[in-house]
Amino acid sequence: MSIQIFILSKLMEKNTYPYLLKKELSEPIPYDKMSDLTENKLYYHFEKLSKKEFIEVVETIKEENRPDKQVFKITEQGKENLPNMMYKLFENANEIEEIYVGIAYLKYVDRKKVVTILENKVQDFKYSLKQSKEFLKKYETVSKNEELLNFMWDYFNSKLTYKINFLEKIIETIKNRDI
Repeated sequence: MSIQIFILSKLMEKNTYPYLLKKELSEPIPYDKMSDLTENKLYYHFEKLSKKEFIEVVETIKEENRPDKQVFKITEQGKENLPNMMYKLFENANEIEEIYVGIAYLKYVDRKKVVTILENKVQDFKYSLKQSKEFLKKYETVSKNEELLNFMWDYFNSKLTYKINFLEKIIETIKNRDI
């Protein structure tokens, strides 16, 4: 879904074609490498968005000895659906990397709604951490492999604590309109 949000967000700014968008995707940060986004995947998502009628071809550029380039624009239906897609992205994300695109294009959504979604996610993570601590206390008394249990707990605790801290930081950043 983040690829489609990226495409729609870029089309909110200007009409473009997939190959140019792929080039832009790798500059200044190589997001294409970070996300394993290939040109084929990008074209696939353009096609999916076109079938949903979120985007449409506005021009075909013909060049000698080169394939035709289809220039796309976002439709009214695409503009209407972009915010909901972004809210879903924030709601469904389990890893911080999954919300990068949403954070980059906050200008197309209600920031307060995003903050509420992220605050709820923080509360869910805190609850999960609390439940895990309680489970660990109960399990430690019957475990024969306390070292392994502590190793696994340390990893889980570190990862969840990092997510909580990062989300709290991004919430403050959004509230302060620093991004």
